[in-house]
Amino acid sequence: MRPEDIDKAISRIKLAVKPWQTPAVTVVAREKDPYKVLISCILSLRTQDKTTADASARLFELAGTPTEMLGLDAAAIEKAIYPVGFYRNKARSILDISRMIMDDFGGTVPDDIDKLLKLPGVGRKTANLVVTIGHGKPGICVDTHVHRIMNRWGYIAAKTPEKTETALREKLPRKHWIPINDLLVTFGQNLCKPVSPLCSTCPVYEFCDRVGVGKHR
Repeated sequence: MRPEDIDKAISRIKLAVKPWQTPAVTVVAREKDPYKVLISCILSLRTQDKTTADASARLFELAGTPTEMLGLDAAAIEKAIYPVGFYRNKARSILDISRMIMDDFGGTVPDDIDKLLKLPGVGRKTANLVVTIGHGKPGICVDTHVHRIMNRWGYIAAKTPEKTETALREKLPRKHWIPINDLLVTFGQNLCKPVSPLCSTCPVYEFCDRVGVGKHR
């Protein structure tokens, strides 16, 4: 994909994803609450979107702030978030995160990636999501879909998600930084799949270099 084609490609993808389900963390983000975005991100790891959405709703009915969360024990959190993946470990992480937010950050979720990375269980993907859709600050969240699709297009050539983030910060127009994750997660789940992508119905087929694509439909 040529650099000059990225605006057209993203415009087409915005239209293509409208009929598909919005990622669960994005739905939570509409409340503009960084803490809920952070906790939903933790729940979403290795968990299907519908399961994440339902678990987040049940948990936030019980506790929607770090203070309220610390009023629960691990068993109550486990019950609320089951059956998300690794729910027992995540319950402990949620308590540890909430305690650290209160003790180290004055009860406010940081808007700085380096500070967020100090929280237990928080990696760059989660930190970037909190900064971008939680706080509305510029950043690029690179998950498996963003990494795969941007390299498949040939827009960049990077071997790891971390290197993809670095490359996109240098090349991707800033106006696309925040929305790119939501768009490509939905696009990757429904059309540009890891195995046998639906190239025959892809709205950006003409721009895509199809790097590493073997079998496709």
